Amino acid sequence: MSTVPAPATGSVAASAGGPRPLTDTITEVRATDPDRIGRALAQRPRADLAQAGRLMVIACDHPARGALGAGERPLAMADREDLLQRCVTALSRPGVNGFLGTAEIIEDLALLGALDGKIVWGSMNRIGLQGASFEMDDRFGAYDAECIEASHLDGGKMLTRINYADPASAATLKASAEAIDSLSKRGLNAMIEPFISRRQDGRIVNDLSEEAVIRSICIAQALGRSSAHTWLKLPCVAEPASMRRVMASTSLPSLILGGEVSTDPEATRASWKAALELPNVRGLVVGRSLLYPRNDDVEGAVDAAVALL
Repeated sequence: MSTVPAPATGSVAASAGGPRPLTDTITEVRATDPDRIGRALAQRPRADLAQAGRLMVIACDHPARGALGAGERPLAMADREDLLQRCVTALSRPGVNGFLGTAEIIEDLALLGALDGKIVWGSMNRIGLQGASFEMDDRFGAYDAECIEASHLDGGKMLTRINYADPASAATLKASAEAIDSLSKRGLNAMIEPFISRRQDGRIVNDLSEEAVIRSICIAQALGRSSAHTWLKLPCVAEPASMRRVMASTSLPSLILGGEVSTDPEATRASWKAALELPNVRGLVVGRSLLYPRNDDVEGAVDAAVALL
């Protein structure tokens, strides 16, 4: 398969005014040969989720909700050249076997050949924009199951936030159930990311207490006509005993999400390590913590996470 040249790994900093080899070349392809995107997706070597064992999945769907910040950098994810460089670097590291993103970045990375041999999930609902009055209205405006199948992806991920004080949560739950059904009948994986959420000081915050995470799991895992192809994407509860009780609430395979860029990466990795010792935790799905580590060493951050597996 012919691909756009990928950058060498190493430094990932990109200058807005300097050379932009990835975005410039991808833009030319999009403008002159858009059908090449479909060919790249159809021809890329794929992996088998059932045979993958432990998973290290790089996530990059935050920009689609207007969530561009990472750590202390409010617009960290705004530069697409820099973002692609970081994703390509992370995906090139040994032990990384999956990616989660929206259509435009999956298509960019497919053109680069960066998704070859990876398990890929398409992010499905991105309408609940960060900070918007309608943030809890998590409608499905990105991938649908039909397109995930047509794009030769392995599954779809849905953010399923539940706010007991917001009627929009009912529509989100219904849409998530329908997406699970649509993926399941195609034999595709449905990855649900559930939270109990509330509005606080004008912001939506997720309740990461043990009880709230357990409650969100019990609600989410029952959605749809079958859970045969359903996995969970869950936050890591800090205390090991709490995490054991959280994971005891489900028999579904689960991945632990990375969350915000940590001020204490070693403590974060320790909590991931404890969670990975539980039998139904199948791996990690991490975005900003690995793509935008505080020291900007993407390779080092990814390798340290892979070592936990």
